[in-house]
Amino acid sequence: MTTNAATNVKARQRPGDRIFSSATVIAGSLILAMLAAVALFLLVESLPAFVAAPDDFSGDVTNFWSYVGPLVFGTIYSAILALLMAVPVAIGIALFISHFAPRKLAQGLGYLVDLLAAVPSVVFGLWGIGVLAPMVQPFYTTLVEWFGWFTPFQGPASGTGRTIFTVAIVLAVMILPIITAICREIFLQTPLLHEEAALALGATRWEMIRMAVLPFGLPGIISASMLGLGRALGETMAVAMVLSPSSEVIFQLFTAQNSNTIASNIALNFPEAHGVGVNILLATGLVLFVVTLLVNMLARVIINSRKAFSGAN
Repeated sequence: MTTNAATNVKARQRPGDRIFSSATVIAGSLILAMLAAVALFLLVESLPAFVAAPDDFSGDVTNFWSYVGPLVFGTIYSAILALLMAVPVAIGIALFISHFAPRKLAQGLGYLVDLLAAVPSVVFGLWGIGVLAPMVQPFYTTLVEWFGWFTPFQGPASGTGRTIFTVAIVLAVMILPIITAICREIFLQTPLLHEEAALALGATRWEMIRMAVLPFGLPGIISASMLGLGRALGETMAVAMVLSPSSEVIFQLFTAQNSNTIASNIALNFPEAHGVGVNILLATGLVLFVVTLLVNMLARVIINSRKAFSGAN
């Protein structure tokens, strides 16, 4: 009886433990409540847009889905292009900082990468208009002349350089610091025993990275890429400043007219919107919310499927 009674006695919680535990529960619940509130607000405000008459839309649009379709395409198209350009460069920079650069140089580069993430998006937009677009325009013309038989490279090339590919380059530069910083920290957490074991077996430094560092960091690379993709999907000002928008699905990368993005379309049209027009823009925001949520869910599924092979266990 004495033993059982002693077993049933629970350790007394200190006031600080109770306060900290309650604060964490409240903080986690607050995040979920805010997310649910945003989703509910967008859903309620979007209902009139789903049954809006064709006269409430601009152009030849007959319903909401034909209106939002090109916007979803432009949003995903530009974000994926940016991700394809940013991820290899970010992994290369992160590997150089974590495994190749001298310590002092690595610290300086790491600081510069973190500083680049603090640059406002409007500055990137100004850079895209004033520097990048005029610089790449002759290159676009050459690509159209050489590879015009391929649909994405078909012309005529834009005379200003303000194309969806320019937007993708700007977005790639914007998401590069996020992906690089996360990948750098993940690579630095690779178990030293794994690296030393690979080198002891005669592997070169690149072979060691390929066999030990990259497999260990793959879930982190995926997470970083999805965070960068989320930033690219929701970017507004840089896209609105650089892109020459159109309400069509356009696969060409270098033409003057390009598919607009959801965030850019909201920013450009919201000041003049009224009545059902506001509901239509909020409904496109709901679609962007769902797209971003699906991207994050897909990333979580991929990470969980690769967790057993990451080397972290």
